[in-house]
Amino acid sequence: MKLQYTIEPIKFRIIEELPNAWNDGDYKKLLDTAEYGDTSDLSPQELMEMCLLSLSDNEPDEAAKLVLAYVFGERLNQGQIDNLSHEMETEKVWEEYAELSMHEEFFNATQLLYKAYNGKFPHPEAVRFKMKVTSKEKQGMDIFEKDTEAGLIRLLVQGMAENTLINRLFDEELKGGDFKDAKDIIWQFTQESTEDNGQMFEIISSTYWLNDLKYAETFEAVLETEED
Repeated sequence: MKLQYTIEPIKFRIIEELPNAWNDGDYKKLLDTAEYGDTSDLSPQELMEMCLLSLSDNEPDEAAKLVLAYVFGERLNQGQIDNLSHEMETEKVWEEYAELSMHEEFFNATQLLYKAYNGKFPHPEAVRFKMKVTSKEKQGMDIFEKDTEAGLIRLLVQGMAENTLINRLFDEELKGGDFKDAKDIIWQFTQESTEDNGQMFEIISSTYWLNDLKYAETFEAVLETEED
């Protein structure tokens, strides 16, 4: 069965920092790792500032090791952390690391280091955009109750060029079936129902995947389901 949709882009922008990427608890734990001392009297703003200052007191690769160890814990061994701490100074690890499920966390780690070192690390950029999805069939919205990210990506690529990266790398997954990497391509999303059988989505992802959407205008899209 073919389901038809209209996709209306509302807003698109580039962001350097993800919502709620770091909180006061994170800054305190990083300061503890850096052996800062008592943080009980620091305000939220001071916590962030002292965390950045404490990181910048180290060589960049040493600061990267501290952040990576905190973010990933035992998911990375010491050898991996040592190698990545150097790669992060020149490479966009949040785009290039083989394990997609870690990309969002690499982005957050780089963003903190970029801020601490005034740009010595690669400039982190993500996309944040809002769009309205309207279905011509009543059951068209049901697809977003399960595998939301997969459904969104299969719609979004229809508004991008055929040679866009997702089309090239996930040709088979875009046709249907299991698309396990979809949840790691779309980092965050919120959705809100509209009055006309539609939904408003706000999506955050890497520019690596979805930057081409900045050129998109309202477009029609089709999803095929296994139902007759």
